[in-house]
Amino acid sequence: MGWWRDPGMVLAWLLLLHPLPSPACPTACRCSSEGVDCSQRALREVPHSLSPNTSTLWLGYNFITVLGPRSFPSLPGLLLLSLTHNRLGLIHSRALVGLKALQELDLSNNHLTMLAPETFLPLSSLAKLNLGSNRLEGLEPGVLSALPQLQALQLQDNPWACSCSILPLWRWLNQNREKVREKNLLLCRVPEQLNNYPIMAFGNESFKQCQETSLSVQHYITFFIIGPFSFMASIFFCTFMGSITVVYHNLRREPHFWRRPRICRGC
Repeated sequence: MGWWRDPGMVLAWLLLLHPLPSPACPTACRCSSEGVDCSQRALREVPHSLSPNTSTLWLGYNFITVLGPRSFPSLPGLLLLSLTHNRLGLIHSRALVGLKALQELDLSNNHLTMLAPETFLPLSSLAKLNLGSNRLEGLEPGVLSALPQLQALQLQDNPWACSCSILPLWRWLNQNREKVREKNLLLCRVPEQLNNYPIMAFGNESFKQCQETSLSVQHYITFFIIGPFSFMASIFFCTFMGSITVVYHNLRREPHFWRRPRICRGC
């Protein structure tokens, strides 16, 4: 038998005896063709020994508190990321770099109080975002405008502060009503007189005072230019008036300086 002389047959037998290594899988996770499941593993950070081919990553029900810069390895094929039910309180503005293909992100049931405008900037393909059940009181305008492909957003169960600062979010919600899930559950927490009042029930007249008292950039520039000049003018005026007052009081105390000397005829 000369099968061993055939290089192709030899290579096939070698592959059977020593199969190719499978993609990396973190020891604390379960990996399958459906993705990587690292749920309920008491993790405090994102595992880095992940295959670049990972398409779904489940990190729910762990103890992750912070996502620092580049918290994830390069995962160009990641489509779904779940971080629900952690203790996440801070996401760095560059924490999600490298997840350009991500389409669904679940950050619900965490301790988030704020998000930087650049947080979701790397996620140009994101279609679904869940921020429900956090501690958000408001969102800066750039947070949601950085997601051009967003189709579904969840924001319920957050302690929204319904002051003038919520006006940008209210505008976005009204312009994108079809994208907001469970919009009737977006309720004010403060001030007390608006507790449990639906954000979507506000109208333009509700923010009339905010719009009237808001200042444009031109106003701030004008104040910046005029302010120093008016300050110097006020100092000069006060100094001038003070000098006049001092001179006036001195003249009243020493009136003989201004009287004509008397001529003594009997001397």
